[in-house]
Amino acid sequence: MKKHNFSAGPSILPQEVLLKASEAIVDYNNSGLSLIEISHRSKEFVDIMENARSLALELLGLEGKGYKALFLQGGASTQFLMVALNLLEKRAGYLNSGSWAAKAIKEAKIYDDIYEVASSKDANYNYVPKGYEIPEDYDYFHCTSNNTIFGTQMKSFPNSPVPMACDMSSDIFSRTLDFTQFDLIYAGAQKNMGPSGTTLVVVKEDILGKVSRKIPSMMDYKVHIDKGSMFNTPPVFPIYTSMLTLQWLKDLGGIAAIEKENEKKASLMYSEIDLNPLFKGFAAKEDRSLMNATFTLENDNLKDTFETMLKEAGISAVNGHRSVGGYRASMYNALPLDSVKVLVEVMSELESKA
Repeated sequence: MKKHNFSAGPSILPQEVLLKASEAIVDYNNSGLSLIEISHRSKEFVDIMENARSLALELLGLEGKGYKALFLQGGASTQFLMVALNLLEKRAGYLNSGSWAAKAIKEAKIYDDIYEVASSKDANYNYVPKGYEIPEDYDYFHCTSNNTIFGTQMKSFPNSPVPMACDMSSDIFSRTLDFTQFDLIYAGAQKNMGPSGTTLVVVKEDILGKVSRKIPSMMDYKVHIDKGSMFNTPPVFPIYTSMLTLQWLKDLGGIAAIEKENEKKASLMYSEIDLNPLFKGFAAKEDRSLMNATFTLENDNLKDTFETMLKEAGISAVNGHRSVGGYRASMYNALPLDSVKVLVEVMSELESKA
């Protein structure tokens, strides 16, 4: 039976990407060697790295605009500290819109001068704060574009008077934006790019080199830029798989094309949540994520029946995070519309049985 994978991450990847990546593990390009056996200094892997970095900038529309793309290790969680190490001189502002935003704040607060410009913690993060001001004397402003756990997404971004850093781990490459409004973007690969193990960082070079502190080499963006993302041995398989996924997206027509598909999936999903009296959406409607639909079942007596139906339909990984409960349907780029249709059919069938 085909499985419909709604995992929040590590998440679904295009089938053709998985097949090509798996072939490379056994024999990369008929070389007689596995991709994960060849030197990261070899021409074969240097070409992979350069192609991956180039594709990232091309898809974001940032080629020739002063940005560099890096594939690093340590996940987005390492970036929580790395951003502050590289950009914080006096003070910075953070938008607290969810668990990962709160963790970014916690890590950056190893330095004292980190301030919340606004927070939605008061409502268990079921909305995105708006109407806040960003002081002009901040070194940078940090936000999280999509809150995976709570199913909220920033639909617009502030006109920041200071450099803007954004954690886009769960919605990068999913919708068209003017990416030049950001000075630094980072994203773990395991949602829309590849397997866990690498993190994409896109940074505008002219914001670097302005702090007075000494930065450890492994945490210094300038070091990684100078070394072409290969200051140390990179995670070759996650980067190769990310390159394949970015090429897959480019061949589809880029971000504009996938955005249309993502909007179809989200529209179908939220329509069922709103029309079916057995379910209730968690996130404020104006802030609903295209990537993660969070909802609860209004009648707990139907829980076992619903979950049996989900299993019989081959639907996987829709349980909500413990912070919210209920259910979460993660609809990343590679999830087919047909999978959403199957989930909606099960929800509708449950209503007919109730």
